[in-house]
Amino acid sequence: MKILQLIDSLRPGGAERMALNYFLALEREGHHSLLVASREEGLLAEQVDKKANYHFLRKLNAFDFRAFYKLKKIISENNIEIIQAHSSSWFWAVLCKITGSKIKIIWHDHYGNSEYPDNRKSRLLRKFSKYFDGIISVNEKLMKWSREKLEFNKPIIYLPNFVNEKSRNKKGLQGNSAIKIICVANLRPQKDHYTLIEAFREIQDKYNVTLHLFGRDFNDQYSGELLNMIENNSAIFYYGEVNPVVDYLGDADIGILSSKSEGLPLALLEYGMVGLPVICTAVGECERVVGGDGKVVPPNNPVKLSEAIKDYLDNPEEAKLDSLNFHTRIEKDYSEKAVLKKFSIFIQNLKFE
Repeated sequence: MKILQLIDSLRPGGAERMALNYFLALEREGHHSLLVASREEGLLAEQVDKKANYHFLRKLNAFDFRAFYKLKKIISENNIEIIQAHSSSWFWAVLCKITGSKIKIIWHDHYGNSEYPDNRKSRLLRKFSKYFDGIISVNEKLMKWSREKLEFNKPIIYLPNFVNEKSRNKKGLQGNSAIKIICVANLRPQKDHYTLIEAFREIQDKYNVTLHLFGRDFNDQYSGELLNMIENNSAIFYYGEVNPVVDYLGDADIGILSSKSEGLPLALLEYGMVGLPVICTAVGECERVVGGDGKVVPPNNPVKLSEAIKDYLDNPEEAKLDSLNFHTRIEKDYSEKAVLKKFSIFIQNLKFE
């Protein structure tokens, strides 16, 4: 199978990391696997910059014809059969198909604000979805939205995100507290760090704990206000955008997400893969992923969130048991092997239908 992963950038976000994960996983499976970043590189490019089957288009805008024809040439020279277009990269995939490229298109929908799918800008998406040959949604709500809203009557599948990255160089977190809580989430409003900070403030003077934040700073109002909130708190550490963040997870004691909305966060899967007890909000696929092997609280509720943290701090044996069970769940249902098996069946059906 000759399949190309198309993504706008290689900054460490969920869609970007999944494009990279599929590229590497399919390569290991023996497929002719390519990765194309169109608009921007980033920290994830460090993992592929020496591979001949990685390409960067240096796209300047939606109508950069030089970059577009570079993509067309890559498709032609490598006899690409399928483009797996992640998030908004579907647009150029469709343009390639309209202009003669003999490809099938899988749109991989990672929309993070999945609690409010009708808020997305979708006029063009609806119009051009007729050129898709399949859709992968990272949660059930997005799959339902595609069925109801798009001009599309071909295969749609829910496929969870998966994790495959292991720690290469274990790194220690800052501070010398007994318990270290980690949150891996870019500094965006939907991640709702404010609720997390408020919940942490409720417990930090009662327990020997520190909070460790990882994620991209977009230099906007949200991140500015957040960084001001934690500036003088000696128990909170912000590390910025780090790759691979998994190197730090092994030094943490609890993994946490306080989001208002999610698709299926890779951070949650990574917490489980390294064996952390997890606390998250009931948004997107989080509750389904955790099942009964972690603590799930309502979004935008610092009281419930602080109570969940205290429960684990007061009951370390419960935290340990939950972490073991959650790790087993992740390996069974959200590992590379488990998801690729379903993915392979899906694309074979597309190819030979």
